[in-house]
Amino acid sequence: MPDYLDDLRLAHVLADAADAATTDRFKALDLKVETKPDMTPVSEADKAAEELIRGQLQRARPRDAILGEEYGVEGTGPRRWVIDPIDGTKNYVRGVPVWATLISLMEAGEGGFQPVVGVVSAPALGRRWWAAKGHGAFTGRSLTKASRLNVSRVNKLADASFAYSSLSGWEAQGRLDGFLDLTREVWRTRAYGDFWPYMMVAEGAVDMCAEPELSLWDMAAPSIIVTEAGGTFTGLDARPGPHSGDAAASNGLLHDELLGYLNQRY
Repeated sequence: MPDYLDDLRLAHVLADAADAATTDRFKALDLKVETKPDMTPVSEADKAAEELIRGQLQRARPRDAILGEEYGVEGTGPRRWVIDPIDGTKNYVRGVPVWATLISLMEAGEGGFQPVVGVVSAPALGRRWWAAKGHGAFTGRSLTKASRLNVSRVNKLADASFAYSSLSGWEAQGRLDGFLDLTREVWRTRAYGDFWPYMMVAEGAVDMCAEPELSLWDMAAPSIIVTEAGGTFTGLDARPGPHSGDAAASNGLLHDELLGYLNQRY
């Protein structure tokens, strides 16, 4: 089995470059922000970071395909880099420090493309998380200054911490009743949103999280980090991996109950 460590090192280099570009424009008074056709914001920093990553990938991995949130897919083949230049753009444009660059390498396999490398870099928080298939998940300042991630061992909902993004998406899908029932059963709920809950599941600080509507670039990197930390990452339909258009992540011990509540009246 390939070890993917060279690809992981490259992903760190890409994240370093993106961090420099995004932090330079964070809280800039002249930051340009547009509204995309789906009514979500995109800043000049989103576009610049993705262009930067694409340019470096085209030089370092010219045979690999690239899929990014802002510029779509380019190239074909069994390896595909998946990029979200700024996950949490709404936070970014308002000066909230909870945003990150998400970089993943996916390889063709059974059931389609599956993540084999993932890096989530949140420079305004001073945090970075990463994983490579078969090598575990880590957090730290660099590859050489890192600590291994492990999910929690909480096995009762009454003791569990549950993180989510917002209520509106659950209501739009007709899942709000089950969602609210779940919040009444757990020990604690917090709406951290975006990439952060998945990283806290991987760290063992949160026991489970879920979102009702996501894109592949939102999920590819977090999914391998959660699973390499010993957790479970699926769609709400229980399909493993980042392909369902929604996500549920947990320490594994609580996953069936998590999905049961979120699907109970759907």
